[in-house]
Amino acid sequence: WIAILGAIFLLVLGDFNELESVLSRVEWSTLLFFGALFVVMEALSRLNLVWYIVDLTQDAINSVDESHRLLVAIVLILWISALCSSIIDNIPFTTVMVQVVADIADNEEMKLPIKPLVFALALGACFGGNGTLIGASANVVTAGISEQHGYRFSFYDFFRVGFPVMILTTAVSTAYLLLCHVWLGWND
Repeated sequence: WIAILGAIFLLVLGDFNELESVLSRVEWSTLLFFGALFVVMEALSRLNLVWYIVDLTQDAINSVDESHRLLVAIVLILWISALCSSIIDNIPFTTVMVQVVADIADNEEMKLPIKPLVFALALGACFGGNGTLIGASANVVTAGISEQHGYRFSFYDFFRVGFPVMILTTAVSTAYLLLCHVWLGWND
């Protein structure tokens, strides 16, 4: 509400002749894309998709020996986050997945530390956003701005470069997280 009131206040103070010029430079398609994306993510949340993901993830983690649960949890959260964030924008996806990670960390039966799970989510969502054009907000905004300046690239052009980079960075992140949190035990 503060942002809307501030915008209205600035519009009142501003010159109405410049308003049309300002509104013509707004990335309306990008704003509508993000608005629709957040509506879809909220609808999926209300359909209990979040808790379905929690149950599936917890079942997969619980199905392995207790000594390997942290390893499986890190790999699952990291790669699920990376792959889903390349398909869905990483900001609303991370908003939903924070609930999943918190529920897994609060599960007394699993006894998993939250720190490596949060790192797995953060790295997976961040690097996963590089996989496709719609994976991250910055990608969509950059595509819109570059198109305004005559540099057009397709979803496939971005995917051809971005997806292999996403796979590589996520694989390196997997090795790093497993080294630090599973084998060296940096969970404090």
